[in-house]
Amino acid sequence: MNNDELHNLAQRLRIDSIRAAAAANSGHPTSSMSAADLMAVLMARYLRYDYDRPKDPNNDHLIFSKGHASPLVYAMFRAAGAVSDEELLSFRRFGSKLEGHPTPTLPWVDVATGSLGQGLPIAAGIALCGRDLDRLPYRVWCLCGDSEMAEGSIWEAVDHAGAEGLDKLVAIIDVNRLGQRGETMHGWDLSSYSRRAEASGWNTIEIDGHDIAAIDRAFTEAQSTTGRPTMIVAKTIKGYGASETANVEGKHGQPLKDPEKAYHELGDVGPVHVDVAKPEQHGQPHKFEADTSVPLPSYELGGDPVPTRKAFGEGVAAIMRQRGDVVAIDGEVGNSTHLEEVLKETPDRYFEAYIAEQMMLATAVGFQVRGWTPFASTFAAFLSRGYDFIRMAVISQAKLCLNGSHAGVSIGEDGPSQMALEDLAEFRALGSSVVLYPSDPNQTAKLVAQMSDYDGISYLRSTRAALPTLYGPDEQFKIGGARVVRESDEDQVTLVGAGVTLHQAIEAADALAADGIAARVIDAYSVKPIDAQTLAEASQATGGRIVVVEDHWPEGGIGDAVLGVFADADERPRVVKLAVSHLPGSGKPAELLADVGIDADHIAKAARRLVDLGPQLAGATAAGAN
Repeated sequence: MNNDELHNLAQRLRIDSIRAAAAANSGHPTSSMSAADLMAVLMARYLRYDYDRPKDPNNDHLIFSKGHASPLVYAMFRAAGAVSDEELLSFRRFGSKLEGHPTPTLPWVDVATGSLGQGLPIAAGIALCGRDLDRLPYRVWCLCGDSEMAEGSIWEAVDHAGAEGLDKLVAIIDVNRLGQRGETMHGWDLSSYSRRAEASGWNTIEIDGHDIAAIDRAFTEAQSTTGRPTMIVAKTIKGYGASETANVEGKHGQPLKDPEKAYHELGDVGPVHVDVAKPEQHGQPHKFEADTSVPLPSYELGGDPVPTRKAFGEGVAAIMRQRGDVVAIDGEVGNSTHLEEVLKETPDRYFEAYIAEQMMLATAVGFQVRGWTPFASTFAAFLSRGYDFIRMAVISQAKLCLNGSHAGVSIGEDGPSQMALEDLAEFRALGSSVVLYPSDPNQTAKLVAQMSDYDGISYLRSTRAALPTLYGPDEQFKIGGARVVRESDEDQVTLVGAGVTLHQAIEAADALAADGIAARVIDAYSVKPIDAQTLAEASQATGGRIVVVEDHWPEGGIGDAVLGVFADADERPRVVKLAVSHLPGSGKPAELLADVGIDADHIAKAARRLVDLGPQLAGATAAGAN
């Protein structure tokens, strides 16, 4: 296409963006119109993508970090012949795959990016994957809006990509000056973006984003730049090309009131088809050696106590030797989470994200786009910083294996800022997630293997303290299971725990036995999905008396998971929840467990109270919680 044809393509992209929003009576056409020239040049001259083969590993990747500009995405798909005009006009309708913000329900969309600030970090992850894992020369293009440049995650990505020298990454900043409610932080000050990027090692180019020739030169320079990523900072006009919207405040997220007038002002350009160039190379992704004979780590039953965090790291190291698709991403705490165990055998699949948890998670999302299985690990408390990336990963239908270590008051002297007393609730709340809380090292290693096979978000909570080995190395554990650690025909009360609190429950059961009270002890290592059958059988066997104990706030953790099992039951047990009762401080683990009411003494006390209630529980129909 010559420059005049490119101009017409850009105008048609604007028209189709307006048409889509008008058909839906909602959407963001003005945010799409500002970037149309940039995308027209990209798709007609620089993008290498086979729309008939979206899984071709040689395809470039185009990430719309400003996901609200979805009308432009879909207009591009229409121009490339990937969707029909009828599909384009189904935008935002119930049942349409052309959703309000792009998601991978469309095969040409890598990730969901409706939450601003996520596209560029994920794009950096894909670019890192291309260089170090796939080892293919595909390029990663990322369109960002200037409003989202206020997000810290953007600058984590800029820092990371610059330090890594990701020269196949091109960020295109659509600086249209206007945000949702007025001018952005820096308006049209292009240098406010380019200076910061240059300081992080980027090549930067400032251009007029409506000048076809200037855009073309910028993309040419980006392609020829080696050793560092490129940021094209483009001055544009929001709602460009229509007098109703061009540089007019208050038009964000609204369809045009007079689309026909806008079409005429844009030249009444008819449909334009673009033959997007296919990849020139035909390579296959690199494959790492795998040895399926490598065993999982094993630990001697009754041997020295082992922290589950150590078993986690050693388990991942073994899985990475067994499988060439597994990779590890650390948040600069690998010597504590033991994730750095993988460095001994597979250092070329270990990636350091540093203290940038959003970037760590974005890297994991980027890697799984290309079919890799990422394990990402940090202290559980710090995962909350990147929770929005995890939430959006669910929408992206991503596969992530996450570990949070050093959780609960049992970590001791570090104090409450490090204790992650809400992580189980956070991960239970995610759609189709798996939440695991192992209680011994052999169990941990087996669950790590289960995580690597799970196609979704899985989270394993690991402990800082060394725990006794309860299970032999040949025992098996499945997602959705539980283990009855102790039982008899005379059981009068059920004690449910996981991780640290399971061991406290076992100690409490010993104390109760000395009083003549038999207690059934259940290891609820799979917090989600929880083993409803085992819990129901235990409730029936112990007269509807259940004590749940967890090193977590009372809200949303194991206790609520257990209550959920019986919410719709005809006969409900009495469920006593023991959880962290108040804001803890620093101290020895045993002191803190006692202080917040979740040690063996408190468990035994709660169990005695339930047993003393005796006949009062018979025929109970309502669950109680303390």
